[in-house]
Amino acid sequence: MATNDIIKFVESAVTKEVFGIWFLIGAALVFLMQAGFAMVETGFTRAKNAGNIIMKNLMDFCIGTVVFVLLGFSLMMAENYAFGFIGVPNLKILTDFGSFLKSGQAPSFVFNLVFCATAATIVSGSMAERTKFLSYCIYSGVISLFVYPIEAGWVWNENGWLSKLGFHDFAGSAAIHSVGGITALIGAIMVGPRLGKYIKDKEGKVKKVNAIPGHAVTLGALGCFILWFGWYGFNGAAAWDSESLASIFVTTTIAPAVATCVTMVFTWIKNGKPDVSMCINASLAGLVGITAGCDALDALGAAIVGSVSGILVVAVVELLDLKLHIDDPVGAVAVHFSNGVFGTLAVGLLANPKAPAGLKGLFYTGSFKLFGIQLLGILAILLWTAVMMSATFIIIKKTVGLRVSEEEEIKGLDSTEHGLPSAYADFVPAVEGIDYGYEEAVAVTGDIPVAEAVTVKKVPTFDDKTPKYTKVEIVCKESRFETLKTALMDIGITGMTVSHVLGCGVQKGKPEYYRGVLMEANLLPKIQVDIVVSKVPVRLVIETAKKVLYTGHIGDGKIFVYDVENVIKVRTGEEGYDALQDVE
Repeated sequence: MATNDIIKFVESAVTKEVFGIWFLIGAALVFLMQAGFAMVETGFTRAKNAGNIIMKNLMDFCIGTVVFVLLGFSLMMAENYAFGFIGVPNLKILTDFGSFLKSGQAPSFVFNLVFCATAATIVSGSMAERTKFLSYCIYSGVISLFVYPIEAGWVWNENGWLSKLGFHDFAGSAAIHSVGGITALIGAIMVGPRLGKYIKDKEGKVKKVNAIPGHAVTLGALGCFILWFGWYGFNGAAAWDSESLASIFVTTTIAPAVATCVTMVFTWIKNGKPDVSMCINASLAGLVGITAGCDALDALGAAIVGSVSGILVVAVVELLDLKLHIDDPVGAVAVHFSNGVFGTLAVGLLANPKAPAGLKGLFYTGSFKLFGIQLLGILAILLWTAVMMSATFIIIKKTVGLRVSEEEEIKGLDSTEHGLPSAYADFVPAVEGIDYGYEEAVAVTGDIPVAEAVTVKKVPTFDDKTPKYTKVEIVCKESRFETLKTALMDIGITGMTVSHVLGCGVQKGKPEYYRGVLMEANLLPKIQVDIVVSKVPVRLVIETAKKVLYTGHIGDGKIFVYDVENVIKVRTGEEGYDALQDVE
């Protein structure tokens, strides 16, 4: 063997080894996407269901692993196909592990497992806040056991019939996202909308659509960034050389960025303000759209995919919610189903022959061949999934039931399904029940020796001669609080209690939009200042407050005046007038 041949052989071996390691790193990045999905779904739903969302995402992977080992992987990567349609499993992973490792299938198992878990977890968001946990676990097992493995085998197994036809779905717009998306649509229809989402008239027609905002858009944004990061492994792990990997990273970056910009501008023009949650959905929509053709499209094609995805995600969210009245809390159908289908077809339209994959798209060659194959493939995958998952949900609904009771839904699934009072322990709406061991606690004891304590000159008794005490309650705009506080201090007010409150007056709040749905926000954030006075004239307090709060516009605030029976200072025991005074 010549020296040059030896060098090429060594370089080839090293490159193969490096990309083999990168393949497993990519699988780890895809596993991290489970956290991203969990955060997006948790942030876009209410706090009383946060623990349930986390549990479902956790079990998607764990249940999926069990059934994928038992049968799923063997179905998906079978060497032989019955009728060219369903793989004949060899179960080598269980019966001959040594041979399984030597055959090089272990990396493929790990990678396809995390892909399978992704397809399953998409559905969690569309059925959130009203689905029985047991029913969800059954669904998760079914989709990972044979629904996903069979159709994914068509696409990625060299013996699969779609693979032989030349169907191109590099990282799963069809095999993963369209499958998860159409299942999310079927699940959302089967389980029905959340209570209070759609208000119907006496004839049963929807007369009003209510927005139900998620409890933490910050968690949703965090999930989006985690998913975007993981998507570089999702799309790039199967790259065969450095040029293809670079190309995939470029297209995987451009498409979601363009989609987010388009959605921002679109919602800004449409609603008067850019919609935060829609922009988060748009980033994911762009990623889903480019997944099938990330190796086959160029930068321009990725930008076109992103532009369409940015409009498509908003249109489908509003179509489902406002027109079809299908409740999808996190936009799973719009993100994964609509953009998964579009991304699959976009390969047939926008594949550039000069891109690493070398495919011939319609817009570059004028040939409909690739587009026809893509259309056939996505229709076959959707039909298979729709039939199997519809049957699954119907059986679940007729047996164990699909939806929780109204009472359980109102209380929240954290409590009723998992015995979890709250996913946020510091905010549990109950009196703390921890025994700290203070069995012989004595009431009213001081830590300061009498000799060092503030001298109490007088502890008056409460009788008819006690001076009058008046509570003044001031509700005002948040922006005027500092001015009000300073003015009250200047006239001798030494203490006040300040609270953030919600309220409305004549203006009845300001309407806003959440995910395209009009929210009648009749409660606005206000500041409430409570003070009790005796020495300072009440009229002086009122006039001072009026002076600093007045703008002449609706919403300046209100002042309420109450009589107070008595005031007690806990530290000294002083009552009445003395309890309101400063320490001299």
